[in-house]
Amino acid sequence: MKILILGAGKMGSFFVDLLSFDHETAVYDVDPKRLRFMYNTQRFTTVEEIEAFKPELVINAVTLKYTLDVFRSIMPHLPKDCIISDIASVKTGLREFYAECGMRYVSTHPMFGPTFANLGALSNENAIIISEGDYMGRLFFRDLYNHLGLHICEYTFDEHDETVAYSLSIPFVSTFVFAAVMKHQDAPGTTFKRHMQIARGVLGEDDTLLREILFNPRTSGQVSKIRDELKDLLHIIDNKDEQALNEYLKRIREHIK
Repeated sequence: MKILILGAGKMGSFFVDLLSFDHETAVYDVDPKRLRFMYNTQRFTTVEEIEAFKPELVINAVTLKYTLDVFRSIMPHLPKDCIISDIASVKTGLREFYAECGMRYVSTHPMFGPTFANLGALSNENAIIISEGDYMGRLFFRDLYNHLGLHICEYTFDEHDETVAYSLSIPFVSTFVFAAVMKHQDAPGTTFKRHMQIARGVLGEDDTLLREILFNPRTSGQVSKIRDELKDLLHIIDNKDEQALNEYLKRIREHIK
C-alpha cells in the first residue's frame, strides 16, 4: 500500500520504521527539522506533495490537539477512496468528525505509548480497534498489531472512552496526587524511586493529552472513587483501627490478583 503518516514525532517515527520496508510510505510534517532523521521513506512538508503521492491509507500520528485540524487540512488533497485513520488515545470528537467527513476511516488506539513501552518488544502490550470503522481498514490494523504480538480488543467509540477513563485517568490522577505532595528525598527508597519514575513519565506527556484524559466525560466518576477510598483510608489511619486496616488490605489485595 501507499501509506502516509502525519507527524514525525515518536509515534509517527515508530509507524514509519514499522511499515516502510513492506509498503511505500511517506511522512508529512510542517517542520522540516523533524524529518531530518526519517529513513527509507519520502518526506513531505506541503499538501501538494501529498496530492501527488495519492496515498491509500493515512495514519494520523500528530499531537492530539491538532488531530482534527490536520485531517481537515489534508483531506481535500486525498483520493476519494483513501482510508483515513487515527491512533489517538482519546477519541473525543472523532466519531462525529468521521460521520461527517464522507471518507472511509478506521480508528485504533495502540495502548503502549512511547513513554514507558519498549517499542521493540510489545508482546505484553495492548491495542484497541474501534469496531465502527471501515472493514478493510480494521483488517489492516488487526494484521499489523497481530504481527507485533499485541493483545487486541475491539470496542465501539463509547466503550473505548469508558475503558480509557478507567485505565488512564485513575493512574494519571494518582500520579498527580503523588507529585503534588512529594518532597525531595536525599535517600529515596525503592518504592519512592519507582513512583518518581512513573511521575516523570506521566508528567512528561503532552499537556493536551493529559487534559483530554481528565476532561473525558467519564473521568469524573472514576476520580470520585479515589476520593471515596481516600476518605475511608484516612478514617482508618486517624482511628488507628487495626482490624479495619486488615480488612481493607485484604479487600484491595483481591483486586490485584
